[in-house]
Amino acid sequence: MAANSALDDKLHWYKDAIIYELHIKAFRDSNRDGMGDFKGLMQKLDYLQELGVSAIWLLPFYPSPLRDDGYDIADYYSINTRYGTLDEFRELLEEAHKRNLKVITELVINHTSDQHPWFQRARTAPKDSAERNFYVWTDDPSKYKDVRIIFQDFEASNWTWDPVAQQYYWHRFFYHQPDLNYDNPLVQEEIFKIIDYWCEMGVDGFRLDAVPYLFEREATNGENLPETHDYLKKLRKHIDEKYPGTALLAEANMWPEDAASYFGKGDECHMNYHFPVMPRMFMAVQQEDRYPITDIFDQTPPIPENCQWAIFLRNHDELTLEMVTDEERDFMYAAYAKDQKARINLGIRHRLAPLMDNNRSKIELMNSLLFSLPGTPVIYYGDEIGMGDNYYLGDRDGVRTPMQWSPDRNAGFSESNPQQLYLPVIIDPEYHYEAVNVEMQRKNTSSLFWFMKRMINMRKNFKAFGRGDMKFLQVDNPKILAFTRSYEEETLLVVCNLSKYAQPAEINLREFNGFVPVEIFSKNSFPLIKNEPYFFTLSAHSFQWFVLEKAHKEKADVTSLPVLKVDEWEDILKGETRGMLEKNILLSFLDKKSWFKGRGRKVYSTNIQRCISVPVNNKPFYLLLIDVNYESGLPETYQLAICSVSGDSMEKTLASCPESIIAQMELHDMPALLCDAFYVYEIQSYLVNGLVESKKITCDNDTLQFKGNEAVHDFFHEHAQPIAKMHTGDE
Repeated sequence: MAANSALDDKLHWYKDAIIYELHIKAFRDSNRDGMGDFKGLMQKLDYLQELGVSAIWLLPFYPSPLRDDGYDIADYYSINTRYGTLDEFRELLEEAHKRNLKVITELVINHTSDQHPWFQRARTAPKDSAERNFYVWTDDPSKYKDVRIIFQDFEASNWTWDPVAQQYYWHRFFYHQPDLNYDNPLVQEEIFKIIDYWCEMGVDGFRLDAVPYLFEREATNGENLPETHDYLKKLRKHIDEKYPGTALLAEANMWPEDAASYFGKGDECHMNYHFPVMPRMFMAVQQEDRYPITDIFDQTPPIPENCQWAIFLRNHDELTLEMVTDEERDFMYAAYAKDQKARINLGIRHRLAPLMDNNRSKIELMNSLLFSLPGTPVIYYGDEIGMGDNYYLGDRDGVRTPMQWSPDRNAGFSESNPQQLYLPVIIDPEYHYEAVNVEMQRKNTSSLFWFMKRMINMRKNFKAFGRGDMKFLQVDNPKILAFTRSYEEETLLVVCNLSKYAQPAEINLREFNGFVPVEIFSKNSFPLIKNEPYFFTLSAHSFQWFVLEKAHKEKADVTSLPVLKVDEWEDILKGETRGMLEKNILLSFLDKKSWFKGRGRKVYSTNIQRCISVPVNNKPFYLLLIDVNYESGLPETYQLAICSVSGDSMEKTLASCPESIIAQMELHDMPALLCDAFYVYEIQSYLVNGLVESKKITCDNDTLQFKGNEAVHDFFHEHAQPIAKMHTGDE
């Protein structure tokens, strides 16, 4: 696909996705054995849907000796029986897709477990045979001496002697994870078979673990080799031809220029982690300086339009410090890992909340960066409620403890004996599961869970966050980070205070002279942008998101309004169109009306409680009762009448009362408008006559009762043909 071609929402779903990373064993135990399973995850899919995420990234669930938390795979075609069965996995896919949740699985293609049948077969096969050559072997352990050792705390060499094979085998990670030999065509073919196997089940994407290390060449660092890119092109071509819409997510922990090479020309991986951004977000907040963030994005080359970065704050591994300088690494250790036990390999084994000293403002600021910077955000399970960690558990298990669902036994994760749990729950007083859990935070609309839920759902309303370009804005105060995200006609302004103190900021917004910044969450309009610098005052560790709107829109311009497509007028309150009305359209319309009491308040949802179809000559209309639910306070109910306007009446409506227009329509494949029916003369007359005569009208199974007082009766008896003055304004 060419880089400048149009994006397809179905094929390129990953551009707008919000990914939630979880481990099956850590999420929910359904059978009381102390370990999470597929059935337990299915029980919690509604929670993920409520949170608002659109994709689930599942850590390895294959049969494994579990010496590296499942990344040591012993069989690519089956399921670890502790987690469930293949049938249960198929059911999980089905249930996730019902909730519009994509499922991304791990594909660890660089290495296997030493318990894999392939390796056991290779050990006993003759030298240089096809079976032996499934892995990389040598008699000379000084071969590939220029390749770095990744797990320096655990391994002294990338070669390990095998007494059965009487040769050394190659491994970039732990000694019990021998690397596959991609110079063997049989290995390449086997990976294609594995991809086909899981795609046929309905998997939506694959995270390609350790993808830069597939090939080995003498006198190189063994990373980012041309042969690797050639193979990824073959893999991508195979995926696009057989399973279009399936995404490949590369794990390439490299500097931006090298990492971007894994996109190719839009013909390798669809996505790639932007590893260098992650530590620099933490550095920027600790140093109270935007430079670490702006500098790394200045080093980031443009990528093809059909590709996407994935960015994250924390994940199942340590906070890796490979892509920083030695000086920066020392700073990060001093700031975030004062206890030596919190350090592992070249990183820090902490969750987000402990890294931020459990400071709510800093946690919110970091998440605002995660959701507003270019790329698809990845949330690590438990971080949406501020879970703690336990680095005394060893390796990276301290950030892989059971999900905290409730203050009940085992944090609601399992009903088993606490000693059966695969890892103990967090009982640190500051992060104890009795205080930090989903159940408690769901009840408290001021909790971190609700903040995350609001931010996720707000981000989904603006495609510029997932697809737009980014332009940093010049601010004299280095503690302020300001940038715009633009996509098509949508421009967003993001302003962040990285300091622990309130800060002023003057930002040059002359480019947007005549625009009004509208704060995204409250929908409050800020003063008009003019030619002089725009002044902001931001509280400590705060952020503001704005959408920049033209101050004076042409009244008759309705092209920006959503389009509702229906075959019959009666379908307007059914299925997808009803969902569009309830989700965005009705609230957008109500929010512009002065009679709407909820203007400026944070609205959680709008729901059509009742609807009555009222036939009026040739203009049937619906009378709606709309419930508006706020994030705090009692809900309110509003009455609204809707009708369609088409033909010559469209031009009259556009000219005389554009404020009545709710949305565009395609009715019987013809253009039409969805309008506030109280603006339409025929309906005004119908309602007035009903009041004058105190009519009682039966509509379907409902009764509409009109009650007019004496003043109404007297007025209309004296004025046989009243002039239509009802509802001509917005009052």
